[in-house]
Parts: sequence; C-alpha cells; structure tokens
Amino acid sequence: MPEANIKYVEGMLFSAKTESGHEVLMDASPAFGGEDKGPRPMELLLAGLGGCTGMDIISILKKKRQEVTGLDIKVKGERAPEHPKKYTSIELEFRVTGKNISEDAVKRAVELSMDKYCSAKATLEGGTEVTYRYSISE
Repeated sequence: MPEANIKYVEGMLFSAKTESGHEVLMDASPAFGGEDKGPRPMELLLAGLGGCTGMDIISILKKKRQEVTGLDIKVKGERAPEHPKKYTSIELEFRVTGKNISEDAVKRAVELSMDKYCSAKATLEGGTEVTYRYSISE
C-alpha cells in the first residue's frame, strides 16, 4: 500500500516523504502562520491531478506514435467558502504541441486518462466536478 510520512518541522512547515523516497515541503502563507517555504497541501492536490493525467496522456500519445514535443497542463480549482473548503470544481486545460498531431489521438488520450486511467481523478469523483478541454499547436 502506498504511503507518505509527514513530519512537522516548525511554524506551519511540514515535510512529506513519499514511498519512493522523495521529499516535499509544505507550508502555509504568512497570513496563516507560515513562512511560504513550500506549496500548500491543496495546491499539491491540483498538481498531483495534473501530473497523473499528464503521464497518462503522454504514454498514450507515444503508443499512438504522435510526435509530441510538449504538454502543458493548467489546473484550476474552485473551493467551497465554508470549511472544510474542499474543491467544488476543478478544470484542466491540456495544451499539446508537436508535429502532425492527430486531434482524434489527443481527444482519445485525454478521454482515456479522465475516464479510465487517472486514479487521482477517480479519487475526486462523486464530490468534485472535474472538467477539461484541450488544444493542439505545432
């Protein structure tokens, strides 16, 4: 079972060490007692979703022999005003760049990630509306 170990450092600074041995610092903004030494946990949730879908999409497009030279993903989340201030909606925008990229291949890769493969997106289902769009440029 995957795990992460979170250790309190000081102030509002925490260190998260993942099962793969990587370490990430998380901190609050100064307005909430932090020193802005790392991303906020909820920002990491958005980044995790973007990374999960991105890895799926690149893997699928490579299998489809698409000449992808870049993939930029913008993830925006809207949070509830009341505690626990969860994300009520998240929007992903995928910008694929490359040569002779098939729009059908990109559309299918994005759909497969969002509907079948991305475990981060699947974890959010039922409580958060997740939408997406994509564009292609050479």
